Amino acid sequence: MVRDVDLYVTVPSFFRCPISLDVMKSPVSLCTGVTYDRTSIQRWLDSGNNTCPATMQVLNSKEFVPNRTLQRLIKIWADSVQTQNDNRVDSPSSSVVTWEDVEVLVKEMRAQKDKIELLSKFICFAKESEENCDFLAKFDGFVEMLVGFLVGDKDINFLERVVKIFALILDKVGDYKALRMLILKQNNDCLSALIVVLKQGRRASSRVGALKIIEAITLDAESKQLVSQKEGFLLELVRLISLENDPSLIEASLSCLIVISMSKRVKTALINLKVIAELRKLLTGGQKASVSIIEKALKLLEMVTSLREGRAEFCNDTACVEAVMNKVLKVSSVATEHAVMILWSVCYLFRDGDAQDALVKNNGLTKILLLMQSNCSPGVRQMSGDLLKIFRVNSKSSSCLSSYDTKTTHIMPY
Repeated sequence: MVRDVDLYVTVPSFFRCPISLDVMKSPVSLCTGVTYDRTSIQRWLDSGNNTCPATMQVLNSKEFVPNRTLQRLIKIWADSVQTQNDNRVDSPSSSVVTWEDVEVLVKEMRAQKDKIELLSKFICFAKESEENCDFLAKFDGFVEMLVGFLVGDKDINFLERVVKIFALILDKVGDYKALRMLILKQNNDCLSALIVVLKQGRRASSRVGALKIIEAITLDAESKQLVSQKEGFLLELVRLISLENDPSLIEASLSCLIVISMSKRVKTALINLKVIAELRKLLTGGQKASVSIIEKALKLLEMVTSLREGRAEFCNDTACVEAVMNKVLKVSSVATEHAVMILWSVCYLFRDGDAQDALVKNNGLTKILLLMQSNCSPGVRQMSGDLLKIFRVNSKSSSCLSSYDTKTTHIMPY
């Protein structure tokens, strides 16, 4: 779909998703009657929410149905403004592509005709609906053709378009194992092309797409090792999680780092690349970091602090310890669980004195007591109890605990 920022036109408010505020690509309606973009509402529901974001009504059903009427209206509007923007990157020079046209266009692509213009047509076709994405993903030989383009061409303008269409249909490919074999068997040329897009891409969307493709093919220890060993890849990912970058790029980079950081070797490399300092910046970035970014940052921090070197660097960074503690009960249940796991590991399991002091000085005991009274998971409650045991031996802490044990505390929801 078309973005008003590109076309300098006003977008009708009911074309925007209430969550992302972007023009909806695949509008779907909940049982409450409110329409959202499919990706946004799916992410909301997958996060454990059971309410309608716009009305806060509890959902009787989490099922949603496509809003075909609204999708057609958005399509008509998009077509009308596209005619005023012939220079737009993804705008084809001819009419709208139909399912019947795809076979002809694929043949033209294979005949080495104007591939950039043809890719632009495919991008617009895929953006029209989820059904079109599914059609392309299952079209005989289409995915294989895209992989071949990654091997054979190093022009960044062309590669960005290949990655963009690839990312649009990625969720519909289905068999990521076959995709992994297809990409990685090309003497790593495909992987190298994806990293070129990641480093040199002019648009955040194409760089995010490259990361999503890489994440999709890292299914086992072998592929994770292969990806993480590509020269400069880990350094680039750490650089991309800076608050100065696009939020979608930060989130995609964090997600990819989490997937590939299972081995001790990768975690050690990330610690040496000062990833903990970058994560601290994300956690203290105020309103710039979304809930999802905070959750992923805490998850990655939990992973790197599983190593002795990571715990040492974390505990030496008092601001990072404080930032983790400040996320307890303030972001989401997922963020709280990751934060408590980190604090439990350094304060209870490994008894780091600096981390314990930071916890006490920043009202950490009060938060732990609040957490014990909240509707947290059994695992979080157990870790919170373990943390309290540490401080019961301290007379000042015991006094604090006694005073709070006699009060009824109001727990604020996330």
